[in-house]
Formats: sequence, C-alpha cells, structure tokens
Amino acid sequence: MTTTVPALGTLTAEGSTLQAVLLDMDGTLVDTEGFWWDVEVDVFASLGHALDESWRHVVVGGPMTRSAGFLIEATGADITLDELAVLLNDRFEDRIAHRLPLMPGAARLLGELASHEIPTALVSASHRRIIDRVLTSIGAHHFTLTVAGDEVERTKPFPDPYLLAATSLRVDPARCAVVEDTATGVAAAEAAGCRVVAVPSVAPIAPAARRTVVTSLEEVDLPFLQGLMTDNR
Repeated sequence: MTTTVPALGTLTAEGSTLQAVLLDMDGTLVDTEGFWWDVEVDVFASLGHALDESWRHVVVGGPMTRSAGFLIEATGADITLDELAVLLNDRFEDRIAHRLPLMPGAARLLGELASHEIPTALVSASHRRIIDRVLTSIGAHHFTLTVAGDEVERTKPFPDPYLLAATSLRVDPARCAVVEDTATGVAAAEAAGCRVVAVPSVAPIAPAARRTVVTSLEEVDLPFLQGLMTDNR
C-alpha cells in the first residue's frame, strides 16, 4: 500500500533547533551502490544484453521503476518492468546476504544520534523487502522509523518520502538534516525543504544553497548537523 503526504508548509517549528536527521541507505550508510550496478549487469547479461558503463550514472540513486525502465528501453530487453524488478531484488538480496559493508563513519554517526535521542529516519528508494534485510546489518534500533520507495506514490527525486518521514516524526522539514549520496536523493530532500549534507558516492555533487558537500561521513557528527540549522546560506 502506498501513502500520501501533506503539502509543504503544514508543519511549523520555533527557533533553529535540529529536530530530526533523515538518512538515505544505499551508498550513504551502506556501501551498496556498486552492488546494484553489478546486479543489473549480471541480470541483463543473463537476458543476453551488455550494459554500457556510462549508464551507471543514469541509474544510480534512482527508484527501481526509473532505473529498470531506463535499462529495458536502452537495451531493448524482452522483459516487463515488474518481471525485472523481481529479478533485481532477488539477486540483490542474495548479494547482500554474503557481505554488507557500512560506509566509513556510519556506525559512529548512528550511535551518536541514538545516544543523544535525536529522532532519526531511514529514507530509501529501495523496496521494503530490501530495507528490512539491510536493517539486520545496520541495526533497526538506530531508527525511529523507516520509509521505503514502494510505500509512497512518488519516490525520489520527488519530496514525498522526506515529507512523509517529517510528518510521521511530527517535525518541520526545514529543521531536518538529510544525508544523501546522489543527486536524485539531494533533489528530493531539497524539494521537501530540508537542509542537506551530500556525501557523493558515484557522481559528483556541487555545493549549493542549503546544501553542504563532504567527502565522508567521518566529517559528520551531531554538532556539525546542529550547525546547519543556523547556517543562513
């Protein structure tokens, strides 16, 4: 079942306090963006098609419907979107069952947020079945709630997943810090009105208003995130 979210501006907050931290999953907390590409390459090879390496930047960070749809159109593979989604999710689940590395600084940051009782949400374009599997490695206890890509009518780059997370936490999106690794995720968070920390994983992301770019989560801690709320850029 999908969920709708309220329009922007339905929540308000006083002062400049950090109210919540919302984090992407693939490529942000877990080093899996490369896994998705490897799975896509393997699945399409089994269908008799080779993927062009340049397409990797097109599909990274996007929802399954967009990335899989693009690859079907680009290769001309004789498979439906629903059939391909099943193959990709099945192969990805098998892949992460063997190895699931966390990004540098992820465990430390999640532990710090938990110890200070900062409301924290995992907001991913991945499907619920994938999120639940990954949470066994990350630790579900780190998150107040999680939002999956197949639980909203429009996933990233639309703001709906982040608006749903903020609404569920009863916080103002403008007082939320979002941590993302792709331009697609950054676009979703910024459209929701959040402050964004970009940690690029595959493709570069330029700094911009209300957006701070770092090279690693090791540069991000609670004081850093709190400081974003008073940054008037």
